[in-house]
Amino acid sequence: MSPDKPARIKFRKEPQQERSIHRVDVILSAAAHLIAEKGVSAMKMTELAAVAGVPIGSVYQYFPEKAAIVTALFDRHAVLVQQKTAEVFITVKSLDHAVDLVCGMIDWYYREFRGDPTYMGVWLGTEMDQDLLKLNIQHSNRVAEIFVQGIEAHLPADSQIDLQARAQLFSHLIGASVRLAIMSERSLAIRMLHEWKQMIRATLFAEPSGEAIGNRH
Repeated sequence: MSPDKPARIKFRKEPQQERSIHRVDVILSAAAHLIAEKGVSAMKMTELAAVAGVPIGSVYQYFPEKAAIVTALFDRHAVLVQQKTAEVFITVKSLDHAVDLVCGMIDWYYREFRGDPTYMGVWLGTEMDQDLLKLNIQHSNRVAEIFVQGIEAHLPADSQIDLQARAQLFSHLIGASVRLAIMSERSLAIRMLHEWKQMIRATLFAEPSGEAIGNRH
């Protein structure tokens, strides 16, 4: 994800050989299970080692602390979302088409993670740690960048939209709205996402009214 991660949330030692890669996968699979069951804050490193069936030293060999494990799991989710976003928005044909694709991405996001309790546990873990929160914001901004790259050629030359700012705002809001839906009762979740998509259709590419911010004194 980001090359300037603090040491405490990075791999202490990157797995290189097949055996070490497998061991890290076992540790992360066990962590995903525990986080889905009880959340990040309740997961203990000793318990993780026991569930993974590895010595506690093997856990610390690769992960300096729990935040690094959360980062590794978060990165897996983030890469999936970014890859899907890139696949979708490389196909944009017009702004109307882009709006349809955004609404489709919301549906995909919801379906992909509705049945994944690890995702919500990891996301909640990022909200409780300043370094992880920054990582989450970087991910949201990267999704916005991918979106901008796909649609900027279709924006009228005289458009007054601050595309970067608007894309980052919508990227964050879409993530938050889908997580709210995931945590809600299913029928209400569908209704909320329907309303949210209607709002997106009305506002995503709406030209700003009034004086542009850059012209204010």
